[in-house]
Order: sequence, then structure tokens, then C-alpha cells
Amino acid sequence: MKPDLRPILSRLTDVHHAITSCEKCPRLRNYCTQIARDKKRAYRSDTYWGRPVPGFGDPEASVLILGLAPAAHGANRTGRVFTGDGAGGSGDFLMTALQRNGFANLNTSQRADDGLRLTGAYIAAAVRCAPPANKPTPEEITRCLDHLEIEVECLPKVRVVVALGKIAFDAWFQLLKRRGDAHSRTPVPAVTCSFDGITPVHRSFDGSRSREKITSRRSRSPGSRTSVVSGSFKPVR
Repeated sequence: MKPDLRPILSRLTDVHHAITSCEKCPRLRNYCTQIARDKKRAYRSDTYWGRPVPGFGDPEASVLILGLAPAAHGANRTGRVFTGDGAGGSGDFLMTALQRNGFANLNTSQRADDGLRLTGAYIAAAVRCAPPANKPTPEEITRCLDHLEIEVECLPKVRVVVALGKIAFDAWFQLLKRRGDAHSRTPVPAVTCSFDGITPVHRSFDGSRSREKITSRRSRSPGSRTSVVSGSFKPVR
């Protein structure tokens, strides 16, 4: 018998409403509104989302992928994280990797209604509004942490966090400290990745670091559920 996901979906709906209606950061809201009004020439006919962007994916996810923030003409336009930043952009790069490893049914992410579905994975951002020059302030990151915290509470099966960049990793670590988990013996493991291949920066909570590059050739066969942990692809159990 399949589990009843209605309570989780109901909570996520409430959380997403709170995220999309947030007005805590005037600088970010003004910037997103301006971008949605002025638009990019290539998207003149589009109606921009222009609001904070909630997470997207499987409510039973075991892997949480945490990015920095919506792109001004990507998720700020489409309303879905890692969506619409152009052919060959970070959204398509990420979905190609997720599809190859059985987490996504498509290898592109173009529109909120493109039929993309995630299985076993959930994607969110440390900051929910597109920031000018892609640089949120520390205060904006901290304010947005409330959204990440309550969204993660609706994802009880998450076991691994893939943080895409330093800001995302630091936001996750900040959340762990807030929850008192930063120095636990069993925190949810995290790995920091960049988009030049996949370059995890493995940080223990005593501050030590190591680095190893992983390419798609090392991924497992399509259909297997995998995560990047300790420098290699390992199955999520």
C-alpha cells in the first residue's frame, strides 16, 4: 500500500504559499519586480513570475539539492527553481545528471508546465528571490533560512544534501547550527558541488576540507538512485 502523502502535500502547499507571499527583503523584492516589469528581449511575450520561488520535487525525497537563488530571467521568470535559464544552462545541466541517475524523467528544465517530475529528489534554494548580481547579503540569507527550515521539516525522508556552491553549503550549516545538529554525530551529510563537472568540497564540521573532481562517466547506470557522498556516487538506502 502506498503511503498517504496528503498531509505532507498539504503542509508543503502552506509552506509554498508563505514563501511566495514573503516580503521580508525589500531590496530583493524591488529587484525581482523590476526585472519582471522590464524583462529580457528574448522573453518579452512572457509573463514573469516575479515572486519568491518555492522548492520543487518529490515530497518523499531522500536527496535535497540546495542551490543559491533564482536566476533573474530563469526561475524569477518561470516560477520553478533551476528552470528556464536557457539551453545548456545550469537547469539543463542539473536535470541531465538527475535523469541519468534515475531522479528525473526529463533532461531539460524549460518551463513550469514542461512535465518534469522528480523521484527521490527535491530542489530548493538558499535564497528565494533573485538577487542583484547574484549576490544576496548575509542578512538576506539569514532571513530566508526560515523558509528552508520549515520546508525541510516537510521532507522527513531527506538523508543527503547536495549544496551547489559555498553559499548554499553555508546556509545548510547555518540551519544545522540553528537546530542544534551541527556537531551531532549523525547530521544529514552534505557535499558542496560546482558546475565544472561536479567538484565536491567535502567539509567536516571541524572545518577540514578535501576536494575531488567527479565526472558523469563515474555515474551509475540509468534507473539507479544515487547520491554524491564522500567523493563517489553511492546508492541511497
